[in-house]
Amino acid sequence: MKLLGIFIISLLIPIVANSKDLNVFGIGIYDLKFDGSEKNPATDLRFERRLDYSLLEIGPKEDNFFFLKPFFGIEYTNDSASYLLAGVYFEDNLGELFERKNSKYYFTPSFGAGYYDDGSGKNLGNDLQFRTSIELSYELKNKNRIGVSFSHISNANLGDKNPGVEVLSFSYHIPY
Repeated sequence: MKLLGIFIISLLIPIVANSKDLNVFGIGIYDLKFDGSEKNPATDLRFERRLDYSLLEIGPKEDNFFFLKPFFGIEYTNDSASYLLAGVYFEDNLGELFERKNSKYYFTPSFGAGYYDDGSGKNLGNDLQFRTSIELSYELKNKNRIGVSFSHISNANLGDKNPGVEVLSFSYHIPY
């Protein structure tokens, strides 16, 4: 599985170097439970490539809240679980949303699906997993961003069991 990860990263490096979109690098806690019932939390490393073109536009052009955009990514934990996924996201500037003027804060929900390999980590009951995520980020002076996100990964009851996991991540966004 490590070779697969190295191979995928080597494919992504040229894409990252020659693009004009948003690269998101994250680190977080995998299998976080707020009631203390987690059995084996792990460190989650994440890379996402968020493309800046709309797949579907709903609503007026001046309101980019309804512009669905594609992303793809990989997550990897320190217990060798890996998750390759693709999906859609939309992003809104919170100042425009509430006050009709630009701010440095962004709200980004997303939905994706992909292939999950549990490695020596938590068995999620199926190879096909879905991820829903919400993120708040702040734009720095250099146009990079820092953010915090909360995600849920689940197989939507497609497998014999569906324990699901929650992931709390901190991220750094680099526009290209």
